[in-house]
Amino acid sequence: MAILAVENLHRRFGGLHAVNDVSFQVAAGQIKAVIGPNGAGKTTLFNLVSGALTPSSGVVRFQGKDIQGRRPFEIAALGMARTYQNIKMFAGMTALENVMVGCHLRGKAGFLSSMLHAPWTWNEEREVLGKSMELLELLEIGESAHVLATSLAFGQQRAVELARALAMQPSLLLLDEPAAGLNIYETAEVGRLITKIRDMGITVLLVEHDMSLVMDISDEIVVLCFGEKIAEDLPAAIQNNPEVIKIYLGE
Repeated sequence: MAILAVENLHRRFGGLHAVNDVSFQVAAGQIKAVIGPNGAGKTTLFNLVSGALTPSSGVVRFQGKDIQGRRPFEIAALGMARTYQNIKMFAGMTALENVMVGCHLRGKAGFLSSMLHAPWTWNEEREVLGKSMELLELLEIGESAHVLATSLAFGQQRAVELARALAMQPSLLLLDEPAAGLNIYETAEVGRLITKIRDMGITVLLVEHDMSLVMDISDEIVVLCFGEKIAEDLPAAIQNNPEVIKIYLGE
């Protein structure tokens, strides 16, 4: 069953057709990758799916609901979380506090009840604290919970970012170049964590340039070039696809 369906999606910026009639589906419980050379339209596609951009035409369907035109926070509330290529940590906050921010999407306490210190808001805050700590330990960074997030190594910050996204309790997690800026060891660790997330029952859609990571962890791959889908298949078939080889290596 498809958790995400993209149908005939278009996005134009003036005369530039950044995404041109792209269609694909993501089955629940899989890791699906979107690859392509620079300028292929990968990030634009992610922005369309997550609500940061509105399609010129086409349909984005998440868990059976049309979501094109909805705002990002509305889509997030439906169960879609996203990370970004450039890690975004809240300065002056610990790793634990950064993850706690993600939990508040599902919180019930409003501004007024929190300001008045209603007793039930303290219970919710304790639950948020415990859940955030569990996620840091799950992603094997619990020992750094009380360290300023911006002072952590790059790979550790990526783990904090993943934990913060998981705190939103998503059914679909969008990862925008999770290996960007990481060394070989850190990339392997992130790949292992992504697989661990999938094994928790969370579907993953990622954009990535590191082909070794993509081939190691993906169930299926979509290939974009100049805004168009040129291939969609299993990793082994993509590796041997003449059109894919041509766009990466030339004639």
